[in-house]
Amino acid sequence: MVPINNARAFLSLIVIAAISFPALGMSNGPGAMNSDGELTVKYGCSCHNNGAPSDRAVVMMSGVPLIYETSESYTFTIRVADSLTLSGGEGNVQAGFLLSSDSIGNFSWDESEDIRYADGRADDISHSDPDLDGIWVIRWTAPSEDLGPIQFWLVGNSVDGGGIPDDMDYWNILSFSINPPATITTEESSSTLETRTISVGSYDSLFLIEVSDEQLEQERQDEISKRVFSQGNLFYWTTLVALIVGAVFQKEILERKYDDGPEFLASELAYPQGIRRTIISAVSFYFGVVSASTDTPLYFQDVDFRAFATGLAFFISTWAAYGVYRTIIASRATPNVDDLM
Repeated sequence: MVPINNARAFLSLIVIAAISFPALGMSNGPGAMNSDGELTVKYGCSCHNNGAPSDRAVVMMSGVPLIYETSESYTFTIRVADSLTLSGGEGNVQAGFLLSSDSIGNFSWDESEDIRYADGRADDISHSDPDLDGIWVIRWTAPSEDLGPIQFWLVGNSVDGGGIPDDMDYWNILSFSINPPATITTEESSSTLETRTISVGSYDSLFLIEVSDEQLEQERQDEISKRVFSQGNLFYWTTLVALIVGAVFQKEILERKYDDGPEFLASELAYPQGIRRTIISAVSFYFGVVSASTDTPLYFQDVDFRAFATGLAFFISTWAAYGVYRTIIASRATPNVDDLM
């Protein structure tokens, strides 16, 4: 039989691991190939939205020149968003991207950007963590010689943060080219040649969204469900913690009143037990502080579990610290005859 103390520690670790699963489910960038064996950046994602692109996903890039100059660096701003969110509605708020120039030129970025080189395509880049505002700033350095028109592919997805690819995640592909040097002449200002914004996503879905009565009612019901779920969890866990704390205080008072306490625990058992509980308390407290210091939501099935994870980490830390106290009390208890034999 597993000792009660070990069982409690094991149960605490299971709870922490269960809470961590949603975070592990977050995408750190798509692979080079989709499930159909095709390049994701050119043919799109085959898992989100049942493998079909959607005009609801708005993918745009600004700062793109009409022509490039050899060895010149250009600053691009990538924007990926749900058109419903852009228009003021309640749509998806997390986004990612994958960008390729077919290994022509070089991409670079500041360390503050959540960007990395794509798996399986060393010269392509992608997000390293889903972004809440869907905006990334990168630099592209043109090749050192004229290589003709350079084609770019930018695939972006707007997701609901549920941790699984489903039909509420939308993606789209933006493809464009930059002309080689000295191929375009114009009397317009140089700024016209230097910058432009390219985007994909239907005008209607971005600016002329008409929400039906059914959609409005569904959104209202969803909001009510989220509020009931959030408040119900708050009352449930607050009450549970209050009952546990009350029971502990009652136990401590009764032990002192009747001169009772935990059974004697030999030092060879008390030291390992105290060390284990101290480690659990310290690790849980660390996770609690880290979780409390960030505003990043911890979504699972479109529900933010950040506050729950923070509270649970601090509760486990406090409970383990109380266990250290009980271990010390048990080690100082007066042994009886059975304990000495």
